[in-house]
Amino acid sequence: MTSADLIALDERWSTHNYHPLPVVIREAAGAWVTDVEDRHYLDLLAGYSALNFGHRHPALLAAAVEQLGRVTLTSRAFHHDQLGAFCAELAALTGTEMVLPMNTGAEAVESAVKVARKWAYDVKGVADSSATIVVAGGNFHGRTTTIVSFSDDPDAYGGYGPYTPGFVRVAYGDAEALADAVDERTAAILLEPIQGEAGVIVPPEGYMSAARRIADDAGCLLIADEIQSGLARTGTVLALDHEQVRADLYTLGKALGGGIVPISAVVGRADVLGVLQPGQHGSTFGGNPLACAVGRAVVALLETGEPQERSTTLGKHLHARLSALVGHGVTEVRGRGLWAGVDIAPGGLSGREAAVALMQRGVLCKETHGSTLRVAPTLVITEEELDTAVDAIAEVVGA
Repeated sequence: MTSADLIALDERWSTHNYHPLPVVIREAAGAWVTDVEDRHYLDLLAGYSALNFGHRHPALLAAAVEQLGRVTLTSRAFHHDQLGAFCAELAALTGTEMVLPMNTGAEAVESAVKVARKWAYDVKGVADSSATIVVAGGNFHGRTTTIVSFSDDPDAYGGYGPYTPGFVRVAYGDAEALADAVDERTAAILLEPIQGEAGVIVPPEGYMSAARRIADDAGCLLIADEIQSGLARTGTVLALDHEQVRADLYTLGKALGGGIVPISAVVGRADVLGVLQPGQHGSTFGGNPLACAVGRAVVALLETGEPQERSTTLGKHLHARLSALVGHGVTEVRGRGLWAGVDIAPGGLSGREAAVALMQRGVLCKETHGSTLRVAPTLVITEEELDTAVDAIAEVVGA
C-alpha cells in the first residue's frame, strides 16, 4: 500500500487525538527512518526523547531478544530475576536509594503525586485530604485527568472537568512566586528542570537551587520531572545535575525503555518511597522482566558516559549553528545538550508549515506552541548529520 492509502486507513480507523506529519515510516536504524516509498529521513524528534540511543540500538535489541526467549511477564505477584538488579543499577546511576518501576511517564508522575501526598499525611503530619502540590505554569507532565487538572494548556485540559483539586500553579522560573505558594500544607514542589512541551524552556540560573532551598525551608519534597530531560538528553544523567541540585524524587521514562518497550520509574529517597506498603499502589506490567532487561541495558550504556559526552559535544555544535540563525528567520534558540527550541520569526512559516517543509527536505521535526520547532535528535547522530539538519532548517525559515 502507498503512503496515501495507509494514511487514509489510519485516519478512518484511529482516533484523531494526534496530528501527525504525512509520512508513513516502515523501518529505522540509528538516526534515520525510511518510509514505505523508500525515502530516507533524518529523525530530529527521537520519539520525544524516547529514542535517545537511536533506533534499534544493537545492545538494546540484544537485551530484548534474549529476554523474549526467557520470560516477559510475571506480574508483581512473584519475584523475577531482572527486577532487583534493574532497581539497584538505576538507583546507583541516579544516586538515589529506591526505585518504583511503572510503565509510562504519566504513570510515573501520578505515582509521585500519590507518594508525595501519602508522605505528607504519614510523615509530615498534614491534615487528611488537605495536602497541596505546587507546580509551574507551562508544565507538561502527562495527560491523565489528575495531571491535566494542573495544566494551563487549553488543548490539554479543556473539556475534562471536574478537575482534581490540591494543586497550586505559579509562573515557571519565578522563585519568589514559588516561595509565596508554599505553606504548611505543601507536600511537594513538582517541576521540570527544563520544560520540553512548552518549547524547551530553560529556567533562570539558580532557579532549581532556589526551589531546593524553598522545599527545605518548608519541610516539603522537591520532585523533578526528568522524563524528557533525563538520561543524557542535556549532557548529564539528569538535567538537574547541571545545577548540582538533588531532588527527593525524580520521575523517569521515555529513554529508559530504549525506544523498545515502555518503562518508567520514580526514583528517590527510601524514606519517602518507603511510605508505600503492599496493596497501596501497583501496576500489572510495572517492572516486568522484559522492560527491566531493556532498562538494565539502557543503564549500562549510560554508565559508560559516552551518551552524555556526545550530547555535550554535539550539543555545543548544534546550538552554535542554530544560534547563528537568530535574526535570519529565527528570533530565539533555547536548550541544553542535544535539545533545542527554535522560535520562528513572526511573518514566517508556522511551526507546522516548517515541519512539513522540513519533511519534504528529508528531515523530521515537530512543532510546539505554534511557531516553535522542537529539535531533539538521537544521541547517535553525527556532526555531519546535524549540519544537514540545520542547513535544512536555515533554508526553511528563510535564513
